[in-house]
Order: sequence, then structure tokens, then C-alpha cells
Amino acid sequence: MSAGFGAEKIKSGEATVIINDDEVSKLLKKYKKIKKYMKSPLYTVKTIDGTEEIVSSLLKESEEYPID
Repeated sequence: MSAGFGAEKIKSGEATVIINDDEVSKLLKKYKKIKKYMKSPLYTVKTIDGTEEIVSSLLKESEEYPID
């Protein structure tokens, strides 16, 4: 007997993921802005002063909720 429609995918453990292209582009845009900010002299000055909040809050959040 045949396995039927898509039974091989279920047995192999593969998952189908649908990604919204608009959300990905928004996320990439935000990521690029943060990376550009991190390369700027303003980020360096704020880091030395201890007043930098944008990147430090993201780093703190990533430490609290690790992926692995």
C-alpha cells in the first residue's frame, strides 16, 4: 500500500513554516538601523557614559531568554 499524501513528511519530522515577507523586511530594517547605530561615535560615547539603553536592553533580554 502507498503512504498517501504527505505521509513521508510526517514520518521524517519536517515542518512547514510560513514566513510573512513584510515582517521579515521590517525586522531586517530594524536590525540594520541598530547595527548602524552601534558603529556610530554616539554609541561609543553613550557606552562610556553609561547612558546607552537601546543595545544594552536588547543584550539583557537575550541573556534572560536564551534560544538554546
